[in-house]
Amino acid sequence: MSELRNLPGDPLDAVALQRQFPVLQRSIKGHRMAFLDSAASSQKPQRVIDAMSGFYETINANVHRGVYEISEQATNALEGVRSDVARFIGASDVDEVVCTKNATESLNLVAGSWGRANLGPGDAIVLTMLEHHANIVPWQMLASERGFDIRWIPLTEDAQLDLGNLDTLLDGAKLVGLTAASNVTGTLTPVRRIADAAHDAGALVCVDACQYVPHAACDVNALGADFLAFSGHKMCGPTGIGVLWARRSILEDMPPFLGGGSMIQDVRLDGFVPTGIPHRFEAGTPPIAEIIGLGEAIAFLNEVGMEAVQAHEQAMSAYAFRTLTERFGERMVIHGPAEPDQRAGVMSFALGDVHPHDVSQILDEHGVAVRAGHHCAKPLMKALGVGATARASWYLYNTPDDIDALADGLEATARFFL
Repeated sequence: MSELRNLPGDPLDAVALQRQFPVLQRSIKGHRMAFLDSAASSQKPQRVIDAMSGFYETINANVHRGVYEISEQATNALEGVRSDVARFIGASDVDEVVCTKNATESLNLVAGSWGRANLGPGDAIVLTMLEHHANIVPWQMLASERGFDIRWIPLTEDAQLDLGNLDTLLDGAKLVGLTAASNVTGTLTPVRRIADAAHDAGALVCVDACQYVPHAACDVNALGADFLAFSGHKMCGPTGIGVLWARRSILEDMPPFLGGGSMIQDVRLDGFVPTGIPHRFEAGTPPIAEIIGLGEAIAFLNEVGMEAVQAHEQAMSAYAFRTLTERFGERMVIHGPAEPDQRAGVMSFALGDVHPHDVSQILDEHGVAVRAGHHCAKPLMKALGVGATARASWYLYNTPDDIDALADGLEATARFFL
């Protein structure tokens, strides 16, 4: 097996980082694994795995209720991570950070709490054609119940948002829901521009940042967001932990989303009084070990540096574009913006008329892991004129050797099908 290499001029040593991820040391069907599906879920460094095991081994206890030592230690550890999350995303108030089980739950919380309390017949919200189902279906479910309208920001030919009619779409709208980076095309959206226009029109802004927070320095205030959701498992952390950030003034006016333990101040036979934020939205036992793991993932990413992560991914995108277009030419269609600085490290493509599932299966025979399907974005698939795509995505631990392995696997796919 040849020695892995970094990209020339890359500020990040991806080869060294890759060694910190146990699963990336394994082989698949006799090949070094080229993991190119981080947009679905990233791999975890050993230190995150160790941090979660350490919790179970040393301070495993429920939080916020026990007055014995390990319960207080667990509580302090959990609340410490909440502070870490706030700093990581530029939030000024730790109480604005709500722990959920994933970004999907975070977005459902916004719809089910703020939306149910504020939207009704005659109202409207605005979504984009780039959205993941998690930022579509909760609003559609609520619209069928509450009777408000959903408007859509269309796309340009290169899968960027077409904002030519934005003022009309925003007229009378109460909320804009948009992704900061598409999980299909990688398109980076102009969140601040849209947020400013939305606020001028009297609307709030809910940002799906699942493909953004793990890949670039994030400042919620600079983005102009009112709500922002992301998941731990896409940023070197564990599954089962997500985050909703929202402005304190908004959260304090929102009713609870789930009822039960931990979210109450008082319960009587004739009703209850919810507790304050953020615990009002964290009913039941939280995913404590997963929160600890997220905190360790944030520490890891802070040490690497988010500016370096973003620069590395853009360099990888440029290398992927160059490699794939040179080797496949017109046989390959790459969806989304052509400029690396206009997209995240996500690339959906078609190889001739080969079905994406066939592409993925042949690539797996060569140790290359990519995703195939509609990527929970069926309206976007329809806008692109396809039923599904193959999707490769890279992260801080990927090297140009992974792109080369992808290209070699695609050559084998082309020989077999084309």
